[in-house]
Amino acid sequence: MNVSAGLLLTLAIQFGMLSFLAIGGGISAVPEMHRQAVEVQHWMTDRQFADLFTISQAAPGPNFLLVTLVGYFTAGISGALVATLAMCGPSCFIAYFVAKAWDRFKGARWREAIQSGMVPVSIGLIGSVAFILARTADTSAVAIGLTLATAYMTLMTKVSPLWLFAVAGILGFAGWV
Repeated sequence: MNVSAGLLLTLAIQFGMLSFLAIGGGISAVPEMHRQAVEVQHWMTDRQFADLFTISQAAPGPNFLLVTLVGYFTAGISGALVATLAMCGPSCFIAYFVAKAWDRFKGARWREAIQSGMVPVSIGLIGSVAFILARTADTSAVAIGLTLATAYMTLMTKVSPLWLFAVAGILGFAGWV
């Protein structure tokens, strides 16, 4: 694959900026990653992004595997390397130095307030991931029903969502979804 330096630079800039949004983990940057890859840069379609997300979550390894897959889809192996390094590098560098300073203020009330305030931010970002992916994947009444049933069962019962995933897989294989 003949990849331009401009495309690799764009990947580096986009994922470098996304690394600072990864509050609570790389998964929280998925909404902006989707916006950049699908709506702004037009590197892929909604469906392709959803497929890459599914592959990244099904494969063993870290959640940010999606970054590597988006980079690979966009610009091959060099794109995968650039996107992964750009996503991990800046946030790891900052986290290293912030962690050293953070430990000095263990009992400080402002530290506890920041930590408590970051929990709802992280949950909100992860919730937006669910919304974006559901909007992309739910293209039929059956798919919407599966999404709602899975959300309900996960929140209201102790039934493992893996059972619902299996049902969804069978329905998809049968061509109903």
